Formats: sequence, structure tokens, C-alpha cells
Amino acid sequence: MPFRFSGHETFPCRYAWLPKAHAAVVEDCMAFADDEAAMIRLGVGKNMVRAVRFWMQAALVASPLAKGGGYKATAFGDALLREGGLDPYLEDIRTLWLIHWNISTHVEEPLFAWDFLLNNWSNPDLTRSAALVAFRKEAARQERQLSEVTLEQHFDTFLHTYVPTRSRKAEIQEDTLDCPLVELELLQKIGERAPDGDGRREAIYAFRREEKPEITSALFAYCLADFSQKRRASERTLTFKDVAFGHGSPGQVLKLPEWDIRQRLENIADETNGYFRYTESAAMQRVLIEEGPPPNFLEAIYEGGVRC
Repeated sequence: MPFRFSGHETFPCRYAWLPKAHAAVVEDCMAFADDEAAMIRLGVGKNMVRAVRFWMQAALVASPLAKGGGYKATAFGDALLREGGLDPYLEDIRTLWLIHWNISTHVEEPLFAWDFLLNNWSNPDLTRSAALVAFRKEAARQERQLSEVTLEQHFDTFLHTYVPTRSRKAEIQEDTLDCPLVELELLQKIGERAPDGDGRREAIYAFRREEKPEITSALFAYCLADFSQKRRASERTLTFKDVAFGHGSPGQVLKLPEWDIRQRLENIADETNGYFRYTESAAMQRVLIEEGPPPNFLEAIYEGGVRC
């Protein structure tokens, strides 16, 4: 699988980048075709222009045109970020979960750290040194010739996507340097320790694997439908194991506990007007999917307005 290890220029996505990128490509499909012009339009340096271009594609806000080096806003980007859209200023915590979902679930050229750590990291905690050991082994297994610096920078970009770079209490309310996804508290610092044979101490992190009420029924249904279309497009049935533990599944990417997933599935027929139905027997637990395209779960997420 052709994983991506670079392109973000070591910058996590910042608050203003996706709205600015969407507005730019709507106004001019060639806005990112030339770095120098994009620097003037966005008011950032060349490396940041490249990072904005990377993250607008990773978050599925914009996609490249077939020819000419231009970009167009996606249906997702337009629905969310257009003037009068569902959440044009990223004010809703559910929007941040959607962005996390999009970044984490690419099937073609997935971002390596996201794909590997969300789906394959089985240890109860996570440290930088342990992650880099695993990254080296996996890169070698894939026969990828990657420098230590590339692996370190890729891990650090993942880390700072979810962990603030400074104390939240001391944060200045501005176009913050932190990624908006730190608000999800998906990855949390739980302590420190010294790696074997090294006197320096390093932070210990863990994924927050607990009930997440901000992931509403409609948001869960959106992710389930997207998972089904991306990973099981020819199937009309998903097993409980698929949903909870499958590669790129809602259970893995959103870090939901097994009991919470089961509870959500037990109510999903009512929540989706029968598009998904959960059946359970002694031999099988499965989700049945109605024929035809799914309902518009994206708009359903925001019924009632933005939730801050």
C-alpha cells in the first residue's frame, strides 16, 4: 500500500487553514497552482502553502482537478464551509470529529502514522521512542527507504495534531498554533518515563477509549456509512467485528469502547430510518444495510444547528 509519510511539511493543520483553503479554491481553482501566488493570497510562507494544500486534500475539503494543476472544492467541503454552510468556522466539535475521520480513513495513499497507530497499535500506551521503533520496522517491511528524520517528523506531526503544544490555560485566543483536533482529546498524556538505557524522560500517551457523547447518532451513522462504502462497497452486511475492530472502522478510528458500539447499533434502525438494522443471535451479530444510496447523514448531524 503506498502510504504517505510526508507532504505536511511538519505542520499540523491549523484552525484557519481549511476555511481559507476552501474559499481560495472556490474563488479560483488555480489558487494553489503557484506557490508564490498562494503565499500572497493566504499570507503565509511557502512551506505553509504546501502544508495547507496537503491538509485540504487530507481532510477531503478540496481535490485536484484532472488536468492543469488546479483544485476544486469537494461536496463535503462545500456543504461544510461555504458561506451559510453547516459549520464554516469549525465551531462544532462534531465537525472536528468529521475532519479526524476523513484524515484517518484514506484507502488510497493513507497517512502512515494515522493508519498504523489508529488501527495497528495494540499497546495500552504510546511513547515517541516505541512508536519510532515500530515505524522503522514497518517501513523496512514495506521496503521503503525512509530517513530517521522523516519518520520522526511524521510522528511528531501526528502527535501535535492531537496534543496541544503548550498549556491550554496559557493559550492566547488567536489564530492558534495548535491543530483544532486537540479539542477532541483523543490522545492524552498520562505520565512520563525513561526509556531503557536512556536517562532522559519522555511523555507517555494513551488513546481515550471511552464513551464520547459528542459523537452523536447521526455522526456515528455517517462514519458507518462511509466505512461501508470505502471498505465493504460490494457487501450489504457488516459484522459487529467489522464495525468495532475492522481496519478503518468507526470503533478503531473513533476509539469507542465495545459496549458503546453495541448500544449504538441496537438503536441504529430508529436513528437511520431503517437504512442500517442490527440483528443479534447466539451465532452472529451483524448490521444489515438497505439497498440504495444512504441518506444524507452529513446534514442530519447538524439538525438543530451548530453545537459548540
